[in-house]
Amino acid sequence: MEDLLIQNVDLEKSENLEIHKTEDFSDSKVLVLRRGAPFKVTLQLGGRAFNPHTDSLRIKILLGRLYSIMPVTFSKTVSSSSSSWKACFDPKDLNLQNPSIFLSSPASAPVGIYRFAMYVSSKNGWHRSRFSTFVLVCNPWCREDAVYIPFEDEREEYVLNTSGLLFMGTAVNNVSRPWSFDQYEPGVLEACLNLLQISPQHLKNRRVDYLNRNNPVYISRVVSAMINCEDDHGILKGNWSGDFKQGVNPTMWTGSGDILLQWARSGFSPVKYGQCWVYAAVMCTVMRVLGIPCRVVTNFNSAHDTNANLVIEEYYSETGQKLKLSKDSIWNFHVWVECWMNRRDLGSGMDGWQVLDPTPQERSGGVYCCGPAPVKAIKDRHINLPYDIPFVYAEVNADVHTVIISQGRAISYHKDKDRVGSLICTKAVGFPRLQNITENYKYTKSPTSTLRSHSSTMSGDSALSAGASPKEVSVSLILDKAPLAGQPISFTMKITNKQSVPKRMNVHINAQVKEYNNSPSDTFWEKQGIIHLAPREVTLLQQQIHPDEYESVVGDNLINLAVVLEDMATHERYLASDEFNITSPKLHIQVERETSIVLHKEQAAVVAFTNPFTHNISGEVIVSGSGLIQGKLHCRISALPPGGTVIKRFTFTPRMAGAKMLQATLFLSDISTVITGFEMVVVRKASTTYY
Repeated sequence: MEDLLIQNVDLEKSENLEIHKTEDFSDSKVLVLRRGAPFKVTLQLGGRAFNPHTDSLRIKILLGRLYSIMPVTFSKTVSSSSSSWKACFDPKDLNLQNPSIFLSSPASAPVGIYRFAMYVSSKNGWHRSRFSTFVLVCNPWCREDAVYIPFEDEREEYVLNTSGLLFMGTAVNNVSRPWSFDQYEPGVLEACLNLLQISPQHLKNRRVDYLNRNNPVYISRVVSAMINCEDDHGILKGNWSGDFKQGVNPTMWTGSGDILLQWARSGFSPVKYGQCWVYAAVMCTVMRVLGIPCRVVTNFNSAHDTNANLVIEEYYSETGQKLKLSKDSIWNFHVWVECWMNRRDLGSGMDGWQVLDPTPQERSGGVYCCGPAPVKAIKDRHINLPYDIPFVYAEVNADVHTVIISQGRAISYHKDKDRVGSLICTKAVGFPRLQNITENYKYTKSPTSTLRSHSSTMSGDSALSAGASPKEVSVSLILDKAPLAGQPISFTMKITNKQSVPKRMNVHINAQVKEYNNSPSDTFWEKQGIIHLAPREVTLLQQQIHPDEYESVVGDNLINLAVVLEDMATHERYLASDEFNITSPKLHIQVERETSIVLHKEQAAVVAFTNPFTHNISGEVIVSGSGLIQGKLHCRISALPPGGTVIKRFTFTPRMAGAKMLQATLFLSDISTVITGFEMVVVRKASTTYY
């Protein structure tokens, strides 16, 4: 009788990729599968056909040194299992010369790179095939998986989508910045898997690490720590100094792919440099690659409470200059991620979105990572649950105490309970716009749409100086409109004398440049004068800061604007302040025949820009698009005059179907401003015509 030999194992890659929603990983050398769902392989036998009466077939699955051996059965159904690996012959088509087999992994199988081999037994003994390899990731389409998310549009947005928007600026003038997550770009999958393999947990005990990788809570903590490099061979090195000569300015990154590939190619040396939105966006890429639903979240006016008293202290001088006297700080915005998972360690009430923050701020369990912290626990202040809920709670809920200092003495004081966490947002599902999720984190008042300052406004109602009437004078600071690049910053001060006597007031107005996460630097613009207030008078003072006074110093930073009134009779001080950003202009992308974009067919587009600044500009435009453009397209802009327009034409050939983002970024050489633009396009598969 002829021997039974396994000549080849066909992994049926195209069929499995489609079934497992991983077809965009088709360029990868390995098959990517989702746990808890069956996949198909086909044997090519040599010598003779398989005999069900005398032959048997077994499969050995390995993850590192962990393994499972299972028989191939003749089950009539192919179903997933939440507890063990299973295998059966294809019940619909039993070809004994080239039999097809369905393998099904548990919905709680560990994530990683697996190997498997077929063992066939006949009267002549056992014969083994060569080992084949596949990658197993989490499965949000599987109800038994801990990352199951019930809505298809959310699975598409939070797992499959290759692009997104990062929100920056301020709560009342937020700016959306396009970002390419690049999870299907060549080499990105391998970099994300390598992140798990070189983590301290894996290097310390591989067996325990593999076993724990069944749990998205464990995976997310490992990834959160590995995105920064403070404790390990992590991906990004942070830098908030303003000096980026040894690396890349964080504002120049446009996607995760370049960062992950540079990290992998360098032998896992940290990439320089990252800041909060870069850390978060790269983590979002890694989590989506691993099959865990993830979205990037921005918290505007985010508190960093160093002494855990839920109070942030801010200090001003008598002339309205913000002082660096506290270790506490408020970042105008801070960016983290949320991942969707069950918290079986806490109970079903804590399932759903979990905060994870890879930006190295405070240690958690001795390591620079944060989370997963259930958003529901943050809202209801369940601060004793894991992980890091008190820290995140303070980021969205701390009070702000604002103090005016004179000769080392506090002369006025104000408490603001609404400023911190004033807007928490993410990209909307399926649309390129902001979704307000503040109410997920905190019990809020009704929002208002106004350009009035959300920072501390100190009036007579809140001044606490000894001997002063609490209702003598009030002052507020109002931006007349959202500041735009190339236009004057117009603002109005409303001053009210609440007394029946006239007053003579000294007015100090001060503007400082401020990075989003730091105290302001030196004053770049100020005004001083004296005004007279009649009894019960309300007066409006209008001021402007002209473009030539701020363009060269502000760039992508913010402005801290403050006014201090001094009653020249009583020396009582009153403060109003605001922090705001200047909205940058946009690049405009126009795709030709945008309703007929077809896979693998060359397409043309133009990118246009009009210079709104008061001086000539030069720089470089970079065009990219995950699944649309291989690499990046570069073009120079030289000495574009004020009001001048430049138009650049380019072509691209889509290699992935579906909704994709085409993005362009202009890096200016003379001012520190990054200008962006994007266009969403839908790529269709080519239709086949039969004659």
